[in-house]
Amino acid sequence: MKIAIASGKGGTGKTTIAVSLALAADGPVHYADCDVEEPNGHIFLKPALNQGREFALTVPEVVEAQCTGCGKCREICRFNAITVFGTKAMAFTELCHSCGGCFLVCPEGALNRGKRVLGFIENGQAGNIGFSQGTLRIGEAMAAPLIAAVRKEAEQQEGLVLLDAPPGTSCPLIAAIVGADYTLLVSEETPFGLHDLQIAAGVLRRLEQPFGVIINRADLGAGKTGQWCRKENIPVHLEIPFARKIAEGYASGIPLVQSQPDLLPAFSNLLKELNP
Repeated sequence: MKIAIASGKGGTGKTTIAVSLALAADGPVHYADCDVEEPNGHIFLKPALNQGREFALTVPEVVEAQCTGCGKCREICRFNAITVFGTKAMAFTELCHSCGGCFLVCPEGALNRGKRVLGFIENGQAGNIGFSQGTLRIGEAMAAPLIAAVRKEAEQQEGLVLLDAPPGTSCPLIAAIVGADYTLLVSEETPFGLHDLQIAAGVLRRLEQPFGVIINRADLGAGKTGQWCRKENIPVHLEIPFARKIAEGYASGIPLVQSQPDLLPAFSNLLKELNP
C-alpha cells in the first residue's frame, strides 16, 4: 500500500507525521522523502545511506553542421525548449522535459542526446525502515521528474510505502501523490492552514483519490479547520495537541512518537485502519 502524507502549505508537520507512521509500522515499511527541494526525514530517522547516484534527464544538443533549420523540433516541443534562429536550431535545456519528441522528428539527425543532472537519489536503511530520498540540484527548478524517480525506487520495495510529499499544490505535489492508495493531508488550526487545506482537498477530489486529514497543534486555534472537515464529510483521523515537549524534541531531531510516546498507539491504530 502507498500512503502519501501531504499538505497545502509548509510547516504543518508532514515529515513529523510521516516519520511517526514509519516508526509505528509493524511490518515492512519504506519511507520515501519526496520533498526534494529540502528533504529532512533523514534528520529524524538517521538512516545509513549506502547507495547514491545522480539523476539526469536526456536533453537535446544541436549539431550545427547537420542542422538545416527546418523547425520540426520547434513545432513538436510544448515547452519551447528548442527553437530556430536563422538557419540553426538552439536548445534551452533548462526548459526541456525530456519527452524525446525532437529526436524522433529531426530528419537530419542533428540532435545528440545530452545529459542534464537534476539531482541525486540516495537509499539506505534506518533500522527496520527502508529509506529513499532525492535532493534537487541547487538552482534547478524542475522537481517533478526527480520525485517520480524517488517514488520508483521506493515502490520497488515490499510492504508499506510512505510518501513524504512536498508542500503546496503544484506539480511537485502531484508527482508525489498521484496514484497513492490514500493521502493524509496534515493541517493546523490557523486561517492559513485551513485556506491551503481547502485547496489541497480540491486537488485530491479532482484526482478522485481517497484522503483524510490530520490536524496538528489542534488546540491552538478556534476549531475552524475541524469544523470545515466535518461539514465537508472529510475524515479527521488524528488531532495532535500542541506541547512544548514535542517542539523541543523536534528541534533536537527527536521523532514525535519518541518525545511523546503516548501517541504511538494512535499512529499504530491509524495504520491498521488504513491498511488492515
